[in-house]
Amino acid sequence: MEEQIKKVLKDKVDPVLAAHYGGAVLTKYEDGVAVVRLTGSCASCPSAQSTIEDVVKSILMENIDGIKDVVLDTSVSEDLLDMARKILRKENN
Repeated sequence: MEEQIKKVLKDKVDPVLAAHYGGAVLTKYEDGVAVVRLTGSCASCPSAQSTIEDVVKSILMENIDGIKDVVLDTSVSEDLLDMARKILRKENN
């Protein structure tokens, strides 16, 4: 199921979000619920929750049987944490 979700995100959701310089990635799938993180400009957009509900959820549920819900992953990514650590340590790399 995870591979199906990733494929639909890449093939059908990302082209829509690309118009706003964003994308979507699956961070978790469990018990019929897909947890999706928005990327690029969409990650920090005030309308991220609406994007999940109006765009991502509708596309995934139209294309994949068995998905009960799609929720926004609002956790902080490891990449962002690493970047913040480097800034705080004043590293140049």
